[in-house]
Amino acid sequence: MLSKIMGGIIMLLAVLVISVSFQPRVNEDKAVLDERISKEAFLEVYKVLMSPRCMNCHPKGDVPLQGDDSHLHTMGVTRGDDGKGVSAMKCSNCHQATNTPGLNQPPGNPTWHLPPADMKMVFEGKSPRELAAQLKNKDLNGHKTMAQLIEHVSHDKLVLWGWDPGEGRTLPPLQHVEFVRQFKLWVDKGAVLPD
Repeated sequence: MLSKIMGGIIMLLAVLVISVSFQPRVNEDKAVLDERISKEAFLEVYKVLMSPRCMNCHPKGDVPLQGDDSHLHTMGVTRGDDGKGVSAMKCSNCHQATNTPGLNQPPGNPTWHLPPADMKMVFEGKSPRELAAQLKNKDLNGHKTMAQLIEHVSHDKLVLWGWDPGEGRTLPPLQHVEFVRQFKLWVDKGAVLPD
């Protein structure tokens, strides 16, 4: 009888040791998996952000880009302090509330603009890691929390315009719903910077 009790105690101790040693490994594996998922999700997001529909309004200079080839905007247009143009060359002079009908006509949105001069939010020329770091930094992303960024990419009408750009313009490489899903996945799994 005593040997059965001792055998049971030894078995219980063995199970406890295995259980305790296994738990950190499970947590470590989950952390590694979450990191990988987050990085992969951002690489999908990055494809959209680098498409002409996004990058053209997030240039490295003060001249917006246009067209699927992302050439400098014609007509001498520049950003201006508020991102809405300068003097008589305001964005709203050509960009009306809706897309102008016809092939490659001026696209439209009631709030058409570039980011303001004090928060340019440059996408052009950024690596995935650089752009992810910029998006995470409230001093560089328009003072937005991650939750506010999700709201921005989900519902902002100017962002949504990218999937309704008018005739003659390509769409971003992901459907909007998938872009938002990947953005949320990146954030939910830790907003990890890709390699």
